[in-house]
Amino acid sequence: MSGFHRKALGGLLGCLAVMSGLAHAGEEFLWPKGAPGAMDTTNASKPSVTYFPADAGTAIGTSAVICPGGGYDHVAMDKEGYQIAKWLNTQGVSAFVLKYRVAPYHHPIEMNDAQRAMRFVRANAVRYRIDPARIGIVGFSAGGHLASTVATHYDSGNPSAPDTVDRQSCKPYFQILAYPVITMEGPFVHLGSRANLLGSNPAPETMHLLSNEKQVDARTPSAFLVHCKDDPDVLLDNTMVYYDSLIKAGVPVQMKLYDHGPHGFGLANGVAGAPNLPTIATWTTICATWMKDRGYLKPSTSIIQPAGTPAALPLPAAAGAWRGGIFDFLGRWRRAHRADPPIPR
Repeated sequence: MSGFHRKALGGLLGCLAVMSGLAHAGEEFLWPKGAPGAMDTTNASKPSVTYFPADAGTAIGTSAVICPGGGYDHVAMDKEGYQIAKWLNTQGVSAFVLKYRVAPYHHPIEMNDAQRAMRFVRANAVRYRIDPARIGIVGFSAGGHLASTVATHYDSGNPSAPDTVDRQSCKPYFQILAYPVITMEGPFVHLGSRANLLGSNPAPETMHLLSNEKQVDARTPSAFLVHCKDDPDVLLDNTMVYYDSLIKAGVPVQMKLYDHGPHGFGLANGVAGAPNLPTIATWTTICATWMKDRGYLKPSTSIIQPAGTPAALPLPAAAGAWRGGIFDFLGRWRRAHRADPPIPR
């Protein structure tokens, strides 16, 4: 390669990095100095969020933490994380895809990671240019259990904590749950998720505590729920008992059920391992209408713009997080995706 071509390529890559920052600002570790209870120093033991800012021209200040599924055994970061973030961006909503710890980690590690993500995003609201009072939570499958856990097990933070992040509330503004695991008890419990989250012989009181349909009260955030009636993996009963609990508590909730469909459909658009199911793909339009009707898509007037903030946030230090974003942003490169493995019952 000639010197001219090397310089041209270098300039192009530099421009691409800046452009990538507009759509995907990289991975940030929730505890940069090491997460409490970490078993080792591998990446899987470093919970993080990956930031997808809404376009500056359409951003409304609302944001959401996304909890991908995976049966508390793995985390389906692309199909139920990055792709969901990009959809939220089209609604003017900035998104943060959570990478949380899974088995061999057990409760309360997963809950602590998700609560920390809510606090972390809220603590950095000025830097992210979002409204700290308008941070929702979104979850799929076991990630739906995690999201509903945060929605029913939140607190207002510890005002005297030495870590400023821990001073923040972890309460979500709203919750969106797709084919969620909800209960840890009863005949329709998802056994694989329970074993991975609570171990092989969980205490009855712990199973009750993490059966989130039993933890709903009038202060629980409003919810949008979507599920297929014949879901073969996570039974519809999970969504139904949560819906019933929300209704009884007077919490606003909308539920969309499809007669037939698989578990793990994601956006149902044929991308990143999601099945191509046009009928089920309508759930995002229905959900966006619900968000609009609830006022969640109304532009916020409580966004504080930091002085001297550049047009694109600098890429965080986590190595390599931006490379996929460059090519994905331009549509010139796609990874080979495989369907996520089935969750054992």
